[in-house]
Amino acid sequence: QVHLAESGGGWAQPGGSLSLSCEASGMIFMMGWSRQVPGKQREMVARVTSGGTTYYGDSVQDRFTISRNNYKNTILLQMDGLKPEDTAVYYCHAGPRQRPNAYWGQGIQVTVSS
Repeated sequence: QVHLAESGGGWAQPGGSLSLSCEASGMIFMMGWSRQVPGKQREMVARVTSGGTTYYGDSVQDRFTISRNNYKNTILLQMDGLKPEDTAVYYCHAGPRQRPNAYWGQGIQVTVSS
């Protein structure tokens, strides 16, 4: 079993910055963040493999950066240039190569407004 502990998020003005952290209870192949707004489909934000390969959703490319510390089994999502449409509940997720989204956190609120 892999447990995920999420932290960060909160409120920021448009153009501001926030960060999200997620720590896994053990080494896992894939870790990342997705987000969801009520009434909309869940959207992949960013993912990173244990080897350091990163993937970004089109809507956050060049604004968000995901990094990984394998020693701490932790990922950090740095969110810059925030927009109101980034407002959502963000979920950390992780899994082995065969099931890369097998485990999910409880979600962290990110709100961007003026």
